[in-house]
Amino acid sequence: MSELNFIQQAPDKTNSDVLVLPVVTGEDGVHVLADSLSSKVLRSLDELLPKIGFSGSAGSLARIPAPAGFAAETLAFAGVGKPADRVEAIDLRETFGSAVRGLTGAATIALASPLDDPDSIYQAGLGGLLGAYTFEDYKVMPAPSETITVVSSGRLKKDELDALATEAAVVADAVCAVRSLVNTTAADLTPANFADRAATYGASEKGLTVKVWDEKDLEKEGFGGILGVGRGSANPPRLVRIEYKPRGAQKKLALVGKGITFDSGGLSLKPPKSMETMKTDMTGAATVLETIVAASRLSLKVNLVGWLCLAENMPSGTATRPGDVITMYSGRTVEVNNTDAEGRLVLGDGLAKAVEENPDAVVDIATLTGAQIIALGDRISGVMGSDAVRNEIVEAADEVGEDMWPMPLPDHLKKSLKSEIADTKNSGGRGGGMLTAGLFLAEYVGSTPWAHIDLAGPSFNEEGPFGSTPKGGTGHAVQTLLAWAGMNTADVE
Repeated sequence: MSELNFIQQAPDKTNSDVLVLPVVTGEDGVHVLADSLSSKVLRSLDELLPKIGFSGSAGSLARIPAPAGFAAETLAFAGVGKPADRVEAIDLRETFGSAVRGLTGAATIALASPLDDPDSIYQAGLGGLLGAYTFEDYKVMPAPSETITVVSSGRLKKDELDALATEAAVVADAVCAVRSLVNTTAADLTPANFADRAATYGASEKGLTVKVWDEKDLEKEGFGGILGVGRGSANPPRLVRIEYKPRGAQKKLALVGKGITFDSGGLSLKPPKSMETMKTDMTGAATVLETIVAASRLSLKVNLVGWLCLAENMPSGTATRPGDVITMYSGRTVEVNNTDAEGRLVLGDGLAKAVEENPDAVVDIATLTGAQIIALGDRISGVMGSDAVRNEIVEAADEVGEDMWPMPLPDHLKKSLKSEIADTKNSGGRGGGMLTAGLFLAEYVGSTPWAHIDLAGPSFNEEGPFGSTPKGGTGHAVQTLLAWAGMNTADVE
């Protein structure tokens, strides 16, 4: 990952290959937003913008040779797409993220933060790191990394700036790690490979403990949902428990992630086109894993337990058939009427196991339904569950600038899950499919406060990049879960 530094000095005195200046829009035209530059310099830059046809729209970028008086070799104008009085810290993350992604070939990049409060400086640095992300594991000649420097003119102490830089680097690393896991091919990320990655964290990261259930353990303890999904694959399933338990933590939170390393649909086979991105069906488990690792690196005062429900859903002579009945870890029986509704089966086992430990709240996260995309599109996750936890998750998402929307769990949809031969079916009617999946999961949490995040759309960006988000794996929801964990930290010395 790129190196990040925070310094306090005038932007025009900063040595770099390129100095990025945010540009805002207004009734009287476009303007460079950099109060630390002299009024004379600002006027000259503002006069230049119309001459080069720069609109200042969000995501726009123009690079020119630096005028006399600037220490940087070139200047880059980055459009914010808003008037100055509406610019917030998260706008800087998106503006600088987009700009850094567009500055290929620059070894040193300086970002001139126009807002000098700690959150703005942090978001500027985070945006730079997220924008610099590239996935090049399968390329022979990977691109060199950049050094990113956020320049501000505030009066923060060096240790405060260093702390902000450390936090931004940890969060960016977690988001980018999820992106890379999602982008990795299913051949290279089997359930066993995934579990090994978690085990490596347990061995190398301070404060983390990891336990792995292999297929024999799962059989012995009755994890029928995970086994039922994975039984058709040559790559057997796994369940992983990863815990971060700092001294002084007063709350215990559980995170449960869907980890289908490849989803063919099983015997209810998906169309070929729909399978092209199904290496991404493990996003929930990746998000849980990297969130807990980041929480440990940030020393958050909250006990987090993550459950990674890992399986590969494949068709074969040993695969679960439509019409089969499986017994879940909780003892509840499920008639499998659709083997492509497999995520809720592994999550049901994971949730039932998680609530046995009596956490204060549990959140599951999954690329669960195509219905989520139909209802909310590609950039907004749906959040269901207990009112209090659901609302906390949405509040945390708002705080960090990730789009999530509260959704209901209507009782009248439960009838579509009724089975004539088992306690329930795993798939209901066509209408309200996202909500029906949530209702299925609700049966496995009992009275534990709970929320379910369906990020089927936002987890993977098949279109062009935008803001700090690249094409491919996005890392959506890591920042939300870290913010939610932060809401539950103990204020202990």
